[in-house]
Amino acid sequence: MRSSRLSCPAVTDLTSSVGIVALAAAVAAFIALIALGVPHIAAQPGVLVALNPAYALGFFYAQPLVSFIALGAVVLVVTGGEALYADLGHFGKLPIRIAWYGLVMPALVINYFGQGAMLLDNPKAIENPFYLMAPGWAQLPLVGLATAATVIASQALITAAFSVTKQAIQLGLLPRMNIQHTSVRETGQIYVPFINWSLYVFIVLAVLLFRTSSNLATAYGIAVTLDMTITTVMTFFVIRYGWKYPLALCLAATGFFFIVDVAFFLSNMLKIMSGGWFPLLIGSGMFMLMLTWKQGRKLMSDRLRDDAIDLKGFLDAVFVSPPTRVEGTAVFLVAEPGLTPNAMMHNLKHNKVLHAHNLFVNVRHHEVPWIGFDKRLSVDALGHDCWQVTLNFGFKNDPDVPEALKLLESRGIPLPEMDTSYFLSRDIVMPSLGKGMSLWREKLFANMHRNAAAAADFLNLPSNRIVELGAKVEI
Repeated sequence: MRSSRLSCPAVTDLTSSVGIVALAAAVAAFIALIALGVPHIAAQPGVLVALNPAYALGFFYAQPLVSFIALGAVVLVVTGGEALYADLGHFGKLPIRIAWYGLVMPALVINYFGQGAMLLDNPKAIENPFYLMAPGWAQLPLVGLATAATVIASQALITAAFSVTKQAIQLGLLPRMNIQHTSVRETGQIYVPFINWSLYVFIVLAVLLFRTSSNLATAYGIAVTLDMTITTVMTFFVIRYGWKYPLALCLAATGFFFIVDVAFFLSNMLKIMSGGWFPLLIGSGMFMLMLTWKQGRKLMSDRLRDDAIDLKGFLDAVFVSPPTRVEGTAVFLVAEPGLTPNAMMHNLKHNKVLHAHNLFVNVRHHEVPWIGFDKRLSVDALGHDCWQVTLNFGFKNDPDVPEALKLLESRGIPLPEMDTSYFLSRDIVMPSLGKGMSLWREKLFANMHRNAAAAADFLNLPSNRIVELGAKVEI
């Protein structure tokens, strides 16, 4: 993952300007929703009795089967709201609450009731109630405004896709990718080219397959309701095992929402043959890729651990008859602390020299968002001017090894910028029949590993001070 800094004041100013324009267009869109709905509600105020939930409960009681089937269409009313929460990690709760309760929800409710009021007056408008709410002269501008609003809403989900991808990479669920930072102020503003183009390909494919928005609504309904169900299940595990709340309280807090989410999801599953298979296929494919990458990494790590030599014992043996030592500091990146890196053994075998100071650095990514500089590293002295260093990063931290290693200078460990070399092992994965994954998955993992972004870019190592030594790993 190349964590490149493409940002500069001009780029940041442009980003801010685009954000202001997008905000203005979004506010205009919601004001338009209110303006369209109010006149129709004023003409048919009786539509507001639908706010009484007794009518919905009565309909369920009188027509349970029809009501269950209707849930698949009703859920489309609430879809789109998830875009508001896609950037929760970037903006926090307060801005989202203000936007939702202050503008978004009132605008949507007024517009939907306006559509219902119009249908009471003119049932034939059911063919396209939203656009038929507007007078003829306003329909084309409304199409333009709706298009702009769609683009703006998509930005939150695209940005969330970038953010989730970065965090999945740092949690070891996806291979490293090229990640570009687009802001000098906000670490969360990133661009992932591969994800961006993948989204484009799948969107074009979806348009070609479904052709109309009504056909696509089936696929969208399943995707959203399954996402809602997964979120509810995850919420239970967070409040129960993360926050340690009592079991009864956790079940009460999530049980009702789980029943509602499952009902919506099962209703949408009735449409699986008419397009619902599409998001399920994509989700299953992504799950298979992530599972293959995680299991493949474990197999590779186990094989390297089986073949590795204990670092302390190796150093003791080396210094019985020490090799020639050269000036400078060598930083060896290791996957497992306490094991001798292949890069060091190859360096001794071929170059027959050892640097004056040697750091064996293990980079660990934790399942917490942030880890501060006070807990960034731990150091163990190995003797002979060698140290075992562990660097800790949260899944929202940008892994910057040189920056983190500067903390060692206060501990008396020299790290001269122009006299430090970084040694990495570039492993080549060789699939084989055995106890690991099936052969086709091992080949898939080997291909993913080969095409992953370089570890040097992922760790933000200086490109002019890197030494890479290859090795084959059979899984």
